This record gives sequence, C-alpha cells and structure tokens, in this order.
Amino acid sequence: MKAQSGDWLIVHSHTDGGHVRKAEILGTKSEGQPPYTVRWLDEDKESVVFPGPDAQVVAGADQAEFDRLQSERIGQVQADLGNQHRHGS
Repeated sequence: MKAQSGDWLIVHSHTDGGHVRKAEILGTKSEGQPPYTVRWLDEDKESVVFPGPDAQVVAGADQAEFDRLQSERIGQVQADLGNQHRHGS
C-alpha cells in the first residue's frame, strides 16, 4: 500500500453496517510506505497508523470528486423534499 500526503485512508468496519473511519494522510515513510501520520475526521486527532487489510488509500483528487458528487446529491434530495413540501405531496 502506497500513499502520499493529501490522500485519504479509509478503514472499513469488520461488521456489516459498521462504522467507517476516514483520515487524511499527513505524512508517510519513504516512497509512500506505512506507517502513515494521519488526522482522523471523527476525532480531529493525529496518530501514526500501520493500515491493516480492512483499509484502503484513496487519492486526494478522487476523494474530492466523490465528496463533490455526494454534496450535489444531498442538495438535490433536499431541493426535492422542499418542492414536495411546498406542493403538499
């Protein structure tokens, strides 16, 4: 597993429907190897991590695009709900 600063570490739960943790990668060893220095979004804390098999690295640009699309979807759902409410549906 290789990463660079600005990438994201996504750690999946071992159970269905479990919590997924996400951390921004702040630093790596040489050539992008673990351990990674990360900042966890759910705790806003930094730590050093050796990712396990339940983790994946997502490129910073890919994560930014995913977040943008997700934000657009949320905005569309909110707009649709607002329109339904105004029209009495």
